[in-house]
Amino acid sequence: MSSTPLKCLVTGGAGYIGSVVAAHLLAAGHEVDVLDDLSSGHRDAVPDGARFLEGRVQDAARWLGPSHDAVLHFAAFSQVGQSVAQPEAYWRNNVGGTLELLAAMRAAGVRRLVFSSTAATYGEPATVPITEDAPTLPTNPYGATKLAADHMISGECAAHGLAAVSLRYFNVAGAHGRHGERHTPESHLIPLVLQVALGEREALRVHGEDYATPDGTCVRDYIHVADLAEAHLLALAAARPGEHLICNLGNGNGFSVREVVETARKVTGHAIPERTAARRPGDPAVLVASADRAAHRLGWRPARPDLAAIIEDAWTFARRDARARP
Repeated sequence: MSSTPLKCLVTGGAGYIGSVVAAHLLAAGHEVDVLDDLSSGHRDAVPDGARFLEGRVQDAARWLGPSHDAVLHFAAFSQVGQSVAQPEAYWRNNVGGTLELLAAMRAAGVRRLVFSSTAATYGEPATVPITEDAPTLPTNPYGATKLAADHMISGECAAHGLAAVSLRYFNVAGAHGRHGERHTPESHLIPLVLQVALGEREALRVHGEDYATPDGTCVRDYIHVADLAEAHLLALAAARPGEHLICNLGNGNGFSVREVVETARKVTGHAIPERTAARRPGDPAVLVASADRAAHRLGWRPARPDLAAIIEDAWTFARRDARARP
């Protein structure tokens, strides 16, 4: 991890993951500018000590300058179902925004990037755990736009010497202090389960019971958001000019929807009723990561792999957030 303080621009830093990473950067002694248009982020999620810049990633050139050392890029639309219904919005924002950001970085001479990529770039994997050498065959526009951004970054590294690391997340969950999941609409399993426990939803919709998995429900690899944030700081230090390093981030263990629900029942003490619903378009049956490359190249291993502990942190945040709402 770099011991030299850096000035970092964090795009999408008012969102769930971006705000946690920004908080970790500040704790490590770095200077942080947060750029967010608040279309899905929250102003109160911007960590104390960060400078907040309200605006779109497409307009990053307005704020990005030679005094910046690095960019950490989280500003993207990320809802799978929405991407299927509105692909044009995802291409415009995720691909167009990244293209403009790379141009702004080139013009300002900022030559270090950590990119928030996704396991959705792989699509339906032929084998698990998934390595970075697996074919990239996304099954939805969200994954396709993130893969396109990765291709752009590779070209920027080869042509212009950018030092870049793409981190392909699997399922991020948990909370870090006052930073947790607050999506509208919410589509992620653990916060949906906790909304049922809080009485904000009548029941959980289980999308599909006929997948080729032990209990018929989708299997996912869950990673604590604080572990994820620590990987970004390690990636900043590992970035090398002219190289685009791609690393998966996950626990290497998969939990089915039903296993997550049962664990949440134990953690919260609530019944959490469920109802069967149709499969969601573009949902692979199993997504489990091999994070061996991250261990080797970044020196990263998850410190918080226990599913119950991840849900407990998310539950603490969810109750606090519910009390704070009018």
